[in-house]
Amino acid sequence: MTPERSLSDVIGGDHNSVVCADEAAGTVNGREADITNMINARKIKNSDKIKSYFKLIRPVNALMMGFAVVVGEVAMLGGVPDAIKILSGFLVSFFLTSAAMVVNDIVDIDIDRINTPERPIPSGSVSIKSAKLYAAILAIAGIMSAFPLSAYGVPLAVITFLISLAYNMRGKKAGFVGNVMVAYCVAVPFLFGGLAVAETIDIKISVFFLLAFLATTGREVVKGIADMEGDRIKGIATLALSCGPKKAALVAAALYLGAVALTPIPAIFGILGIWYSILVTFVDIGFVYSSTIILRRQDKKTALRVKKETMIWMLLALLAFLFGGLSS
Repeated sequence: MTPERSLSDVIGGDHNSVVCADEAAGTVNGREADITNMINARKIKNSDKIKSYFKLIRPVNALMMGFAVVVGEVAMLGGVPDAIKILSGFLVSFFLTSAAMVVNDIVDIDIDRINTPERPIPSGSVSIKSAKLYAAILAIAGIMSAFPLSAYGVPLAVITFLISLAYNMRGKKAGFVGNVMVAYCVAVPFLFGGLAVAETIDIKISVFFLLAFLATTGREVVKGIADMEGDRIKGIATLALSCGPKKAALVAAALYLGAVALTPIPAIFGILGIWYSILVTFVDIGFVYSSTIILRRQDKKTALRVKKETMIWMLLALLAFLFGGLSS
């Protein structure tokens, strides 16, 4: 016969049951917390990965190059083009510039490990293999975006990508040849813009392209004067090193003044409206001023100053093309 349990046994047994239940609930809650933490950690990791890929393309540069195509379209058309033209033109330049930026980081990984270890590739956020695939996808996207432009769109996109690739692989140490490659890549959005709305390369597009090309080449030569010390160590044959800073300054000034000499053409032929003439006057004054400064002095501080000033004049010229096109 089973003896009856005492009151304390009953209470004790119930207490143990409650404790076990609490422990079980705690275990479940702990596992849920662990799962939640894992999910949150994965989300953070994925978010950081996306940020790294976004950072890799240098979005400000890519956006500016895409915007330059739209400016070229407006200047050529004398108004706002349709949405397809705007989108396709913007995407061509945006994707090709992005691809070039990724290739640049792949090639410069050893330098970036020292100078900018926080960049996506040297920091390990993006592997070299993934970066190469990313660059290929961006390049293909840029070339595909050129299909709606014209018969010249795709060949021009392919040539542009190959030139940017050649610059990253070999052109950086090629001195003036490298300067010309950079200038082409900066000026080519005007060609894409013209092809998007005119479907041909005429005098208008040629003038816009040459203005940007000459000004950018001059800026790159000035950059070589500013970077002489580092370029000498890297073995980069810039004009400043091969011919001397004074002769390099003469070349840069000649290129700036060559761009200035072309600026009246759109106004003379009535290609752009009154706002172009107003704004480009300040651009011309700026380039002439910067030319005189770099001709007087070729020290690093002056060269850096002129390099920054040139970017301002180029941005102002971009606005001159934009508002000149809208007011024509």
